[in-house]
Amino acid sequence: MTCQTDGIHSTAPVRWRSFDGMCAVHWEARGEAGARGYYRSPDPRIMLFFNEVSHCIAMSEQKAAASPGWRPMLRALFVPSGIPIWTQFKARHEFSHLDLHLRRDWLLERLTPMMGEATAEEALRQPVELQDVGALATIATTLASEIGAPSRGPRFAESLAIALITGLIDPPQQAHLQPSAQGGLTPSQMHRLRKLIGEQKRRMTNLELSQAVGLSEGWFCHAFKKTTGKTPLQWQQELRISMVKESLLMDDLTIAEIALRHDFSDQGHLTRVFRRCEGTTPSAWRRAAKTRG
Repeated sequence: MTCQTDGIHSTAPVRWRSFDGMCAVHWEARGEAGARGYYRSPDPRIMLFFNEVSHCIAMSEQKAAASPGWRPMLRALFVPSGIPIWTQFKARHEFSHLDLHLRRDWLLERLTPMMGEATAEEALRQPVELQDVGALATIATTLASEIGAPSRGPRFAESLAIALITGLIDPPQQAHLQPSAQGGLTPSQMHRLRKLIGEQKRRMTNLELSQAVGLSEGWFCHAFKKTTGKTPLQWQQELRISMVKESLLMDDLTIAEIALRHDFSDQGHLTRVFRRCEGTTPSAWRRAAKTRG
């Protein structure tokens, strides 16, 4: 694995354990404001954070700071083989996470009986980002304990890793099930929508969003509200403001330039929307954030 970091330091001894098909690592670390990292592995990876990081760490598959792909890092990630990740800290933050490096042939051997070889192959090519980790956090905590102080044989830890991967990956045959069957949008569908908004930098219609995830407009709106608790319009506005905040922290652009970059008609339009969402102006928010950093 290629790993390059600047401003990120371990706060406790790194704990790791090697198994037949994976290497499991438990990190406790701190990133300073402005800290950066670059990671690329020839093997699939799982990263699960034991604490909240989305407000402090941004990530992207593209290095350029101005890339629309930059977004908040979520609590759990599945990173397929060979996909690069760049990270940047907006503020000083301590974090703890489980990092699993998984041998792809080992994964396929175990996933194929569950879902079929073709489905497993396709699932392992799709990145997943998940904020609501739920029961996965309990599995990860148990696996982290098995790294530092094993209570059972290696097969127990390996079975925990398989439980994590099956909890994260999104088999493609489920990606377009109706919301009445699944109850909401899948993590990969939400990832697709976040990526689309980041690329388009404009408010998109419900029809455009529904087509992007292969659902009818009616099913999409129902599933979206059930998944996020918000309407697509509310969610898009919050996401765009989040991207504006990233630009305010990371770029040396004027407020007017940031407004145009994120498809607001002018600085006044951005200021009105930003104040409605954040209770302050973009300029005041930038000054306060840089003071805290």
